[in-house]
Amino acid sequence: MPVAAGAAPSRPRLLALLWPFAALLALALLLPLTGNEYWALIATRACIYWVLVSGLNLIVGFAGQLAIGYVSLLTVGAYTASVLAAGNLLEPLHPALALAAAALLGAVFGVVVGLPALRLRTFYFAMTTLGFATIVTQVALAWQDVTGGGIGITGPSLPAPFDTAWGFYYLCLALAALCTWITGNIARSRFGRALVTLRDAEVAAEASGIAKPWLLVLVFLLAGALAGFAGGLFATLQTYITPDAFTFDLSLLFFIAVLIGGRGSILGPLLGTLLLTLLPEVAAPLAAWSTFLYAALLLVIVLAIPGGIASLIDPRNRRKLPENRAVIPRPELLPALLGQQPRHAGLTLRDIVLAFGGVRAIDGLDLDLRPGEVHGLIGPNGSGKTTTLNVISGYYRPETGGMTCDGSPLPAGDAVGRAARGIARTFQTPRVVGEASVLENVMVGATIEGRAGFLEALLSLPRQRREERMLEDRARQALQAVGLGALADIRADRLQHSELRFMEIARALMLRPAFLMLDEPAAGLSTDEIKRLDQLIRGVSRQGIGVLLVEHHADLIFEICDRITVLNLGKVLAAGTPEEIRSHKEVVSAYLGG
Repeated sequence: MPVAAGAAPSRPRLLALLWPFAALLALALLLPLTGNEYWALIATRACIYWVLVSGLNLIVGFAGQLAIGYVSLLTVGAYTASVLAAGNLLEPLHPALALAAAALLGAVFGVVVGLPALRLRTFYFAMTTLGFATIVTQVALAWQDVTGGGIGITGPSLPAPFDTAWGFYYLCLALAALCTWITGNIARSRFGRALVTLRDAEVAAEASGIAKPWLLVLVFLLAGALAGFAGGLFATLQTYITPDAFTFDLSLLFFIAVLIGGRGSILGPLLGTLLLTLLPEVAAPLAAWSTFLYAALLLVIVLAIPGGIASLIDPRNRRKLPENRAVIPRPELLPALLGQQPRHAGLTLRDIVLAFGGVRAIDGLDLDLRPGEVHGLIGPNGSGKTTTLNVISGYYRPETGGMTCDGSPLPAGDAVGRAARGIARTFQTPRVVGEASVLENVMVGATIEGRAGFLEALLSLPRQRREERMLEDRARQALQAVGLGALADIRADRLQHSELRFMEIARALMLRPAFLMLDEPAAGLSTDEIKRLDQLIRGVSRQGIGVLLVEHHADLIFEICDRITVLNLGKVLAAGTPEEIRSHKEVVSAYLGG
């Protein structure tokens, strides 16, 4: 089973997660019994590659960034360690210090390479990483006095007991195991969940208060440090390096190892790295065709097993789900989950105007949301309902007008900051991480409550473990409250549409919001499910939470809402109680069809 982004596992689940890694480690420890130093060389190379790929996996597999040219950081690390150990630039350093310097410089350049990812997407970012790899190679060739140019330079020589084939192998194996542990810790933390949510549901990540730039910088620092350190180890293994050692094929190997391993997994890319390291040895006569073999293998994986090795070994894909299951919320659990909201001045919008081109989607909107009330927002398609939600959520910046929350100004265009102000929401189309479990998706909602830092997550320190247990308990409580408790450990992409609707509500409730905005939550629900949704929303509002409900089911709106605002062509057509709206002639004509 892959170590995937998610909650801190229980003891039985932890044992199930760890046994494949323990089995691989046992086999690796027994390898010296073969007495074959050639296999020591191959196994050491696999360990070094995994040191790099374990960090790259967080960028490609978890964050979804196409970092193809990561061989550049291997090159930086290799030359840094070699130059400093040889004394070509400064006084010769001890090999251990040279390796540490390689990791440090790798971290710096990891951020330099990664910064374009904050603005560039997909293939554009991939091209920048490849461009950086070309630059590094050209610098190594041109700086002959230091790097040796095309002739090359001697790699660091480690002292005993690491100066033998098997001694160095055991060192690299220990480092590979350490990298597996620390990246697994990140994967199972709020940082790992945040990465995969940014990858698959970025707007939901922003609504949960997840700041993409700072998180990516931390990950690029870690991945760069591991790549630089791997470069120093690679130079030690090679004993002598030239720019020709850092080929495009090698960069492709690192990238493909993650892809065939599977996204959001640690074990899958580890197996992918082992497979691609061994493949050229097993098929030595085809070494000249290595690029073709890598491409063919990737094509087979994409077509036959889109989820990679991880999907094959994930038991959540094979677990049978009960048929004719029903979502039955338990509103009586909400007080323990949400608590009673403190006194709140409400949320107000005044004279909001927003135009797209020459069309005013919102035209002078005034809106007052009060704690403990359900406020309906209705109108024909194109009347500005979802646009209003997006303005409140900070996804759109109005041209004029202002907003306040609890008496304080609510900055326009600050989507990430809304969670900290107690504003949560769901979406017209459920935004979820399909490859993660239902529980992991819901835990994302409380990401901003975490106080343990990245380093604490990296080392799985006590505060980090306590927070994970607390968040998992709350997420299970939220799932019980919305009626999905039995599906907590199921992959989200196996849920029915109606279940995804309730799962999104559970994720929003994890924030313990002051205001909950629901964008057509009854769409696609059956009559019975709409009645249960009615009970759940009533239960939420009774806890002092203000609910803004955008919905086309008029029966639900008039049954549940305390007040209703009707929009038409971006303007307020009417506002008042359900009784007042029912008797409003223009509303009946424009919307209710009377």
